Amino acid sequence: MFPLVNLATAAAKLQQEAIEYSVDAFQRGILFWDIMRQRGNAFVEHSVQGKPPLLKFSYEKIADGSTLPRPCNYSLLHVKPGPEHPATIPDMRPIVVIDPRAGHGPGIGGFKPDSQIGIALREGHPTYFVTFAPEPIDGQTLRDVAAAEAHFLELVAERHPDAPAAAVIGNCQAGWAVAALAAASPGLMGPILLNGAPLSYWAGSREQNPMRYSSGVLGGSWMSAFAADLGGDRFDGAYLIENFENLNLANTYWTKYYNVFARADTEGPRFVEFERWWGGVFRMTGEEIESITRNLFIGNRLSGGEVVDLRNITSPVVVFASWGDDITPPAQALNWVIDVWGSEKALVQAGRTIVYLLHEGVGHLGIFVGTAVAKKEHDQLINALTEIEGLGPGLWQMIIDAKSGPVRYESLTRGQYAVRFVERSFDDLRALDLDGRDEEAIFSTIAKVSEINHTAYTNYVRPYIKPLVNRQAADSLRSFSSRSMERLLASDINPAMKSLGEVAEQVRAQRKPAAITNRFSKMEHEVSSLIEKNLKQIGDARDHFVAAWVNAVYGPLGLGAWLPPEASEESIGKERAERILAAASTRLQTLIDKGGFPEGVCRMLTLAIQQRGELSIRSVRLARLAAEQVDRWLEEGRIGTSKAKVDWESVYDLQRQITSLFPVEAAETLPLLLSNEKDQALAEELVDFVLMREGEEMPQDTLADDLARIGTSKPAVRRRKAAAG
Repeated sequence: MFPLVNLATAAAKLQQEAIEYSVDAFQRGILFWDIMRQRGNAFVEHSVQGKPPLLKFSYEKIADGSTLPRPCNYSLLHVKPGPEHPATIPDMRPIVVIDPRAGHGPGIGGFKPDSQIGIALREGHPTYFVTFAPEPIDGQTLRDVAAAEAHFLELVAERHPDAPAAAVIGNCQAGWAVAALAAASPGLMGPILLNGAPLSYWAGSREQNPMRYSSGVLGGSWMSAFAADLGGDRFDGAYLIENFENLNLANTYWTKYYNVFARADTEGPRFVEFERWWGGVFRMTGEEIESITRNLFIGNRLSGGEVVDLRNITSPVVVFASWGDDITPPAQALNWVIDVWGSEKALVQAGRTIVYLLHEGVGHLGIFVGTAVAKKEHDQLINALTEIEGLGPGLWQMIIDAKSGPVRYESLTRGQYAVRFVERSFDDLRALDLDGRDEEAIFSTIAKVSEINHTAYTNYVRPYIKPLVNRQAADSLRSFSSRSMERLLASDINPAMKSLGEVAEQVRAQRKPAAITNRFSKMEHEVSSLIEKNLKQIGDARDHFVAAWVNAVYGPLGLGAWLPPEASEESIGKERAERILAAASTRLQTLIDKGGFPEGVCRMLTLAIQQRGELSIRSVRLARLAAEQVDRWLEEGRIGTSKAKVDWESVYDLQRQITSLFPVEAAETLPLLLSNEKDQALAEELVDFVLMREGEEMPQDTLADDLARIGTSKPAVRRRKAAAG
């Protein structure tokens, strides 16, 4: 009898859970479609408004690119601080944010209060945003856009004559455009921050960025030219968005919608706001997309110096990449450094500073819009710009550590993090390319095939396509695209959806969610996970097949036999580096034993940094304070024979160049620069202060006390006595 009672109880509970789940699922279904309706309405509203930038901040237009001698659809906005922000400090370094024009519209740099723009405003920086309209100007080229952006930066400099040169943040596509502009116009901007920006288009691995193989499948750039011709000299950004979506079949066709259904009570606002940006498709001219595909994504001519010589960039460059980015993985963001410079020593000899920052797992879009990323990485980056300028030439990795307790000179750190810069070699960069660089050879062959196909299309097909296409007809067909219709049919324009909002409100008032322990809810999640897993496996299988097919067709046993790859950019860069280093060696040999106290203390510091292998952000800030102290001593005649103010940046950079090529000789001749024991002891004390070599993690006296004590005590003598004892 008891088993029957237990069975009846279990059946009743199962029935109750089934009823509970059915009500919950039905209500979530109503709420899901109401969220889709809201997305459709947001799409219509944004389109009617002319697709303005989706910034969370008020702004004013400063310059309109359409009025320039070389018109384009770009504009410069001055972003105004809100009531939650401090007043802008005019003499503070301006921050200019440029968003990508890669299918979507502008706004991700200021998509949320915690964003690149939000952080800049919070710190009092004058903040600007470069935006663009949905439609290009007829005849617009990439050079026109570059000329407009250069004009915008000149305007920013005029508005802030007493401020340091503006720091420019380039997101994704805007990153390579900023790098090219910095190379074409050296000195136009201060530090440049390239976030998720592809500059080495052939780099990567099969697992990280399968999109790079699509050029081989399609036969090169002719398809983008064909698509632009069918659009009446307009390339629809929807094609680019479709490429992004096809990278992750599970998310595109299931996960993002299931998340809305599963969390229908809370997910709506976030989903609708993101989809407002994701659904806003922008267009390019045919010339623009052809230049991008032929010269960059397929031709890889940026790092090779054919478009512009990236060695001309004099601004410090910061590269922010992520291991979770399947569009621009670290190798694609950083291999250009290897190709352009060939050696980290050549980079030092050129006086160039490159810093890279790696995230462990955030995706491509998360680099720009992730709240956690903005609060940590972007916050630390924006507040370290002056220190990055002071690092000196070389390749550095910026590492952000969580503070584990009190640290010395905590006022020189920011928030809960401590930043350090680790000296890196080009071998460290090569290690970021998981599959190595051998596979890049097939992309050289693909580029050659692309040029053949593009020439054939231009000469033999385009003359027959263009006369058949009418811009108005092409625009009409575009309005009936699946992306537009999907949103329009779910909006209030559709009478069947208009009343759904009232029904959804009634559902929210009577909402009865199922318990977390409901077995049917658990079953729903398990089924969803299975669907997601299967779609991911399908996508992975497709990507592996495409990669294998492209390697077979364009490899040495395929088209590569008839169109062999050119010499790699890396090998060309190595040869160039050897010439640079040979010339630098001849020049620097005569300077090893030249200089006085400023040269001596800088050389001692560079040798100590070489030995330690890293430099904390506190040390960079302390170095600036120490330099000011030495300037006062020189002026007072306490040290040296000259009272002239020292150009510390030039002196420090020269000593880094010397110690990079001649570390042993630099150490041996150091006593010649510090001619007496007093200068040697003082220089050692200054270096100890900068590097915090006494009790770095132990709070001691205040910064002001320690700075004032330099030159009055003899810590170096104490250490020698302690060592002897």
